[in-house]
Amino acid sequence: MNLSGAVLIAMPGLGDTRFDHSVILVCAHSDEGAMGLVINKTVEELEFSDLLGQLDIPLSPEGRDIVVHMGGPVERGRGFVLHSSDYQSAGSMPIEGGLGMTATLDILQALAQGEGPERALLALGYCGWGAGQLEAEIARNDWLMLPEVQPDLLFAADADGKWASHLRAIGVDPLSLSTAGGRA
Repeated sequence: MNLSGAVLIAMPGLGDTRFDHSVILVCAHSDEGAMGLVINKTVEELEFSDLLGQLDIPLSPEGRDIVVHMGGPVERGRGFVLHSSDYQSAGSMPIEGGLGMTATLDILQALAQGEGPERALLALGYCGWGAGQLEAEIARNDWLMLPEVQPDLLFAADADGKWASHLRAIGVDPLSLSTAGGRA
């Protein structure tokens, strides 16, 4: 089963504090492994305008201000823009569910000028899994899964509320989850 475009929702007893209450969009998945972006953890100490300044990208008055997210623990200095499919460049990668991901400066320049995709989320770093690792974590009940991305939930402004809203989208009351699991 290809999990590209699926959304992973961390179970309370996951055991890795880096992913506590995380919601991750799986951007790519194959027999060789998977790559995803955490979509609900913001980087409090970094504003988009500050990042643009570090990259010498001028911010015009029409420029967009998007929230910077912690995309995952791998390559934290690398940026990825998750966006609606209305933007394409040579560096864009389509993602199931009508999304795209671009990791080149052209999208940051477009956003700084008030252009680019209608919806966008900037993530620093990413999550990576080796061959079979993600499947094993799902089988171990580390993650619940929303099989198809829901853009309104994904791009919602309330990053802190995304975990609960994604759980509700699969019919799970966040208060009903336990850190202990079992098998019947």
